[in-house]
Amino acid sequence: MHIYHFSEQPYPEAWSLDRPTLRVTLPNELCRPEEAHKLYHRYLDEWAIADEVGLDLMVNEHHQTATCITSSATVVLGILARTTKKARILILGVPIANRSDPVRVAEELAMIDVISGGRLEMGFVKGIPYEITPANSNPHRFSDRFWEAHDLILQAMTTHDGPFNFEGDFFHHRNVNIWPRPMQQPHPPVWITTGSPSNARELGRRGYVMASFLGGFGVTKDLHKHYAQGWQEAGRSGDVPIDRLAYLSLAATASTDAEARRRAEHIVDYIRTTAQVSPPFKQPPGYFPPEALARMLRTPSSSPRNIRPITALDGRVVQPATASLDDLIDIGLLFCGTPDKVVKQIERFCDGIGGLGHLMLMMQGGALGHADTADNLRLFGNEVLPALKARYGKATAFQAA
Repeated sequence: MHIYHFSEQPYPEAWSLDRPTLRVTLPNELCRPEEAHKLYHRYLDEWAIADEVGLDLMVNEHHQTATCITSSATVVLGILARTTKKARILILGVPIANRSDPVRVAEELAMIDVISGGRLEMGFVKGIPYEITPANSNPHRFSDRFWEAHDLILQAMTTHDGPFNFEGDFFHHRNVNIWPRPMQQPHPPVWITTGSPSNARELGRRGYVMASFLGGFGVTKDLHKHYAQGWQEAGRSGDVPIDRLAYLSLAATASTDAEARRRAEHIVDYIRTTAQVSPPFKQPPGYFPPEALARMLRTPSSSPRNIRPITALDGRVVQPATASLDDLIDIGLLFCGTPDKVVKQIERFCDGIGGLGHLMLMMQGGALGHADTADNLRLFGNEVLPALKARYGKATAFQAA
């Protein structure tokens, strides 16, 4: 099992402003560049600590928001490719349907893979609906645009005999011939995120690493079953390799439960604020497939701060944005406590969904400071990680119930 440290690199001062939205329309006059300078260097230092204690690293990007000041994940990843030594570096990911330049994406990722010595995990994402407007994108046929960008990027990485021409519905290139080509052949491992059963089956058919975020026990287990169906539909024999399945949750570890819970309150601010956006930006026409939009309309949010409810193992419906820490632990969105308790919580989750190959953990969030984050990382790397490696190090296949 690979464990990744993740931070959205928030701008914590924004949490105290009591604004109705932290995305898209929040004026950037509220950002002090000198404070952002300190934050960037601090977050890079924390990824360096994670590398030192044996954790892998995950970076993402968002746009026009105080919840994540990484507007270019490839810039951060380029730094980490040089400054870290051992960790796999995961970009999850590049919103390729919002980019007008897939060939440039291929160049950037190939360059990062070479600088890192072949440590890149290459993630592509559709991006969240709130960013259609910042990107000036057309939400119609968004998935088609995503897959065409994906095809062009992989063709650019795997064509080595000179330029080729690409003529698609969305992208047109007369002379594609990237330098350098990636170190990992034929290309770095591909990751794609989803929360949709139909997309999970498609990822299973393609055999990519499927990453799901904050779905808890029920949603995650269901996505894994659909992935397994797609895996079999592609004519593959045997079980799904465990390294095809990834999940993101929150984690707060400390020497006492009380201290861990104090840290968790800051990290959980991610859930409480991530959907804090004006309603017009939440559902761009054409972005969601009809079945997903119908599901959202059946369970409308009562507040712009809410995200989708999660059903617990006992049948309770929990709204993560307002849930207690105990409820978040119960449904699998948070691992919190002393190292031994965190080990047991992660084991409970992994065993409950049939196994995981990759666990991405947000160990910094909201206003959690550097000292707390560094201690969280060191405790996890030194005491939790060895126990998980001992328990799951030899697991090879997903066990679908």
